[in-house]
Amino acid sequence: MSEYIGGEYDVIVVGAGHAGCEAALASARLGCSTAIFTLNLDSIANMPCNPNIGGTAKGQLVREIDALGGQMGITADATFIQSKILNRSKGPAVYSLRAQIDRRAYQEHMKLTLEQQENLDLKQAEVIEILTENKKVKGIRVHTGTIYLAKVVILTTGTYLKSRIIIGDVSINSGPDGLFPANKLSESLKALGIELMRFKTGTPARVNRRSIDFSKLIEQPGDEEIVPFSFMTDKPNENQVMCYLTYTNPETHRIINENLHRSPLYSGDIEGVGARYCPSIEDKVVRFKDKDRHQVFVEPMGLNTMEMYLQGVSTSMPEDVQQEIIQSIPGLENAKVMRPAYAIEYDCINPTQLKLSLEFKEIDGLFSAGQINGSSGYEEAAAQGIMAGINAVRKIRNLDPFVLDRSQAYIGVLIDDLVIKGTNEPYRMMTSRAEYRLWLRQDNADMRLTELGREIGLVTDERYNRFLEKKKNIEEELERLKKTIISPDREINDFLERHNSAKIVTGISLYDLLRRPEIEYDHLSEIGQAKDLSREVKQQVTITIKYEGYLKRQMKQIEQFKRMEERRLPDDLDYNEIQGLRIEARQKLSKIRPESLGQASRISGVSPADISVLLIYLETLKRKKQ
Repeated sequence: MSEYIGGEYDVIVVGAGHAGCEAALASARLGCSTAIFTLNLDSIANMPCNPNIGGTAKGQLVREIDALGGQMGITADATFIQSKILNRSKGPAVYSLRAQIDRRAYQEHMKLTLEQQENLDLKQAEVIEILTENKKVKGIRVHTGTIYLAKVVILTTGTYLKSRIIIGDVSINSGPDGLFPANKLSESLKALGIELMRFKTGTPARVNRRSIDFSKLIEQPGDEEIVPFSFMTDKPNENQVMCYLTYTNPETHRIINENLHRSPLYSGDIEGVGARYCPSIEDKVVRFKDKDRHQVFVEPMGLNTMEMYLQGVSTSMPEDVQQEIIQSIPGLENAKVMRPAYAIEYDCINPTQLKLSLEFKEIDGLFSAGQINGSSGYEEAAAQGIMAGINAVRKIRNLDPFVLDRSQAYIGVLIDDLVIKGTNEPYRMMTSRAEYRLWLRQDNADMRLTELGREIGLVTDERYNRFLEKKKNIEEELERLKKTIISPDREINDFLERHNSAKIVTGISLYDLLRRPEIEYDHLSEIGQAKDLSREVKQQVTITIKYEGYLKRQMKQIEQFKRMEERRLPDDLDYNEIQGLRIEARQKLSKIRPESLGQASRISGVSPADISVLLIYLETLKRKKQ
């Protein structure tokens, strides 16, 4: 029987979660014929864990995706139900936008966006095999036997590969939310020589809103002034729901400790490695014995559902223990569980097998993005997705890969960490991972990346013109503030006194006045010196002035970083021949094959002494060539 060819595309995306959506949209918007395959069209852009977008460091990722011309921020703005900026007390370097999302509305919005996109076909089918010839991708085979041909394939399978849900001593072959797992693709990847790992994540129970006693919960309102994710959103929605806070207590912890023998996490039933930064409640109780309580956030899943999400009590305990744990928490004494908590194990790849473009080093035309790369989180997945989509198109067109480095974006930090350092647990983005976080703020993501998105071809004329207008307004206002000198008259000194600021005896520029911590831009309206500018422009101007010294210092650090990144390492370098390198360094360098000295310095197991040896070797090579 002849094989049926179902279609031929430039790019095929396998999986329609957050990575898959961004990858497929980027590819199609750049003009390539694209198909996205999913096990179930109703699970496109699903949020099997908490339906929120953003959060610490993740808000920066969403802003960067948006600045490049991605979709996540636009869809989040259209479907959020509560919004707030986190870390306001800690300074702009770590401000992070977080929004509670209407889960179903987000899915519907994203699905419709995909369906309406030119050059993009949606397909419901299980992909069971990646087809290659001489280590070059040719296409895919689906469960019905049909073959689809492609120049490039992007894997964005999330947590579906051989996934297994665990609740107590019950184990079910299932994807998240009770959806079908992808049981056959793992074998195809192994046959291609791809190294797989086994990771674990989990999600808390959902309870019925009607069974909660809200009088015992602490209200957690959203911000009065809504800051949107997308630089294209003019009028964001308003907050429509309240979130709540409660706490575990000694009784909760007693129940957990007495039932630890029934936890698959401690009995050995769970083989996969879990996320250190998102532990289960039993793990928190065991690891932090000195704490007599842990936070539990009670958050709505959407406007048209009674389901409430219990953030902070992720567990894989049996259902009867889960019920006891939940009902020991104030406000949840009569809570009725609608969906039990569970752990999920799944196959993922070792990301050190990838180039920084997210293409496999050993398989031409095969890319990988999202949780299959060992990361966790919707935002981390989407960030990798847009980069894989861009680079898939660039490969087809014989263009150089588009790579963001650690000094350009959180996206650069994320991909560099995964590809160069690898990960032995689900990787989560955090502000502490970014060395240059004062520069990589969420408020200036458009200033950093819109020009690059324009060069790539994803930034529309409308977006670009907005960017240019904002940039002009910032530059003109900074120049005006430098040139405008105010005299030490009574009005000015009264103004300064009102804001607990030192009086002046000589003229001072508005620029220098704004350097003072106690003086904010809007205060200038009291002396008739504030311009009618957008909130975003005022914020950029204020941060630029108040953090000028710190930013200059950071830019010097970035220059030093760039110099190390520019020291390229030859592709054919044989590390075993370099005298003075330690055995571990030789092994790691040979396996990961960094492109620069800077990348080599970030590989676990490569010491500063090894970098010195490499420096000497490169200088020797340079002299020989001369």
